[in-house]
Amino acid sequence: MRTEPKHVKLREMSVRNAIKRGGVAVAVLLFAVPAFSQSCALCYTQAAASGARFIAALRNGILVLVIPPMFMSVGITWLAYRKRNQFRQVGGELDEDRESFDE
Repeated sequence: MRTEPKHVKLREMSVRNAIKRGGVAVAVLLFAVPAFSQSCALCYTQAAASGARFIAALRNGILVLVIPPMFMSVGITWLAYRKRNQFRQVGGELDEDRESFDE
C-alpha cells in the first residue's frame, strides 16, 4: 500500500476547500439576484411619478446610506487582517498544530 506525503494531501484538501468556497460564493450570488429585484411598490410609484430633482436626491440618499457602512466593513476587515497574529499563543496549542503541518 502506497501512502502519499502530507504536503500532497494538504494540497488536495486546499484545492477541495477552494472549490467548495467557490461553489458557495456562486450560489450566494445566484440566490441574491431575486432579492435585488424586490422593491416596495409605493417607493417605485413615488419615484416613477416624481421629477428629475427628486430622483437625483433619491440616488444621493441611497449613496449616503450605502457608502459609510461599506467603508466601515472594509476598515474592520482590514484591522482584523492586520492584527490576525497579535493574540497567537507562543508555545501553546496553536504553535504545536502548526508544526505538525510543516512536517
